[in-house]
Amino acid sequence: MLCLSAAAGAQNTSSTLDTEHRAILRELVEINTSTEGGSVAPAARAVAARLAAAGYGGTDLETIGPNASCVNVLATLRGKDTAARPVLLMAHLDVVPAKREDWAFDPYVLREEKGWFLGRGVLDNKAGASVLVANMIRWKREGFVPSRDIVMVLTCDEETSAEAGMRWLLTNRPRLAQAEYALNTDAGGVERRASGRVAFYVQAAEKSYVTFALTAKNEGGHSSVPRPDNAIYALATALGRLAAFRFPVQYNPVSQASFARVAALESGQLAEDLAAAGRGETSGPAIDRLAAVPHVNSDLRTTCVATMLSAGHAENALPQSATATVNCRVMPGTPEDEVKRTLEKVVADPTIAVSTVYPMVPSTASPLRDDVLPAVEKAADAFWPGAHVVPGMSAGATDGLYLRNVNVPVFGLSAIEIDPAEDRSHGLDERAPVRSVFESREYWYGLVKALLGR
Repeated sequence: MLCLSAAAGAQNTSSTLDTEHRAILRELVEINTSTEGGSVAPAARAVAARLAAAGYGGTDLETIGPNASCVNVLATLRGKDTAARPVLLMAHLDVVPAKREDWAFDPYVLREEKGWFLGRGVLDNKAGASVLVANMIRWKREGFVPSRDIVMVLTCDEETSAEAGMRWLLTNRPRLAQAEYALNTDAGGVERRASGRVAFYVQAAEKSYVTFALTAKNEGGHSSVPRPDNAIYALATALGRLAAFRFPVQYNPVSQASFARVAALESGQLAEDLAAAGRGETSGPAIDRLAAVPHVNSDLRTTCVATMLSAGHAENALPQSATATVNCRVMPGTPEDEVKRTLEKVVADPTIAVSTVYPMVPSTASPLRDDVLPAVEKAADAFWPGAHVVPGMSAGATDGLYLRNVNVPVFGLSAIEIDPAEDRSHGLDERAPVRSVFESREYWYGLVKALLGR
């Protein structure tokens, strides 16, 4: 009878936590924090109000930023050793825009259907923000005193420039740049492989983002008198060369370890090919087969791809200019100038100018710390028995980029289980599994206590 009562009590507690967590997520999703008709400030204020009600205040709770619309939230749970370097818990409150006419439902109203939460930002990254807020409240109520300060950082412009968010915070709250390490909800994840085994991905590196413009120009003229040096044709020829080009295979400790660990989750030819990458092989049939898979190829090398085109000024005139926007995701350690020189060689046309549109912010890989990864692995095994922890490198950028550049190691581990084919981040009808969002909260609750409860 006592066991039954204890079980019922645990279920009631879990139900209460889920209810509160759901309310936090709903509040965040239903505030438009995009750059189109929205603002992060109301979401920051809503989070701050919940934290204040839980007991955070004074210098332990700040809503700050360089302007009224881009507001960040910092909340500190004080630890026993206040002189020790803090640990950061990261998420972002802003989202990419969503148009109502494109979606099957209002993107800024949280829906729950058939085991899914649906709404803009529900996966990227308001689920992560809600996980951190729910746990910060829970730890405060429980009277949990960690071994060192825990600082929750919710930023306002991760999806754009980070100028008013993480970059501004590192300048204006320099203690963040002195953190021991950071744990990021905005990367990593859980995937059940085709083999049935579970991979728990931990982002420890990310590729850098840089955009170039390829511009062809000439004098143009009347369309009734075509000339051989048409700017559109010149640009099209250059883009054909770019489409056929592949940057050389390149590894870093994180990406190579990732290939080696994923190989252990597979069998047959795929396992052998992944193992070849795990050994650092840069060419051969195995690498060619892996490169044929887009999401694997992006882990093997720098990639540059045309994303936008603009040309001509009238339908009856020869184009005086034609421009292609080329977005590159660059492997850690590769300089921007080297990528630009490579593009110039690939284009192989001196009449086409290659110019930088959005400069690169380099990022180094985080060291795989032996005081963090074992705890991550043990916590993962508790939720997904037999899970393989796989350190990884993401093709997309996060706020972790800026922390790594001031030598703060960052580990992305959202702990949300989702099939990559179901990932609709930045896309239509974005969704996240209800069970996994709540499971992620419990994972983070236990992991932080395991790391900082001593």
